[in-house]
Amino acid sequence: MATTFDIADVKRRMQGAINAFKNDLASLRTGRASPNLLDPIQIDAYGASMPISQVATVNVPEPRLLSVQVWDRGMVAAVEKAIRESDLGLNPQTEGQVIRLRIPEMNEQRRKEMVKVAHKYAEEAKIAVRHVRRDGLDLLKKLEKDSAISEDDGKRHAEQVQKATDQFVAEIDTVLDAKEKEIMHV
Repeated sequence: MATTFDIADVKRRMQGAINAFKNDLASLRTGRASPNLLDPIQIDAYGASMPISQVATVNVPEPRLLSVQVWDRGMVAAVEKAIRESDLGLNPQTEGQVIRLRIPEMNEQRRKEMVKVAHKYAEEAKIAVRHVRRDGLDLLKKLEKDSAISEDDGKRHAEQVQKATDQFVAEIDTVLDAKEKEIMHV
């Protein structure tokens, strides 16, 4: 365990939680095509399970169309099967080594389900930020107890940690609001 307190490390760890949250949101279907939509899909290739980005290139030629260019002709069937079996509700159409995915219009109920998933991701990110805050405050208490820092320094650092926590939770809410608008936009 560190013997000194570093607010930059606390902020870096909180930023990591936000980056993971943004990554999770990028994989949510919004009715518009996004290459990140296929990120969660794993392909059984060459005796291992690997992400689609390691066996194909994903492009967005039109707002409601994804184009997956599979590099190895022998992998086309495996990629198509993985897309079909994913819970994204996409129907792949294969033309040689290119798989085309039309993104269907989402109905109101499906949009609301996606918003709930986005809220779940946001809550997980907030919990991660709060865990970082707790770790920072615990370290401050330990340093104060061991007389490594003064009580005044401990309080000042604790205020910095709380301020950073509030800032990152507000950023999570802002990102969530933007994603919610994007999902609900018809």
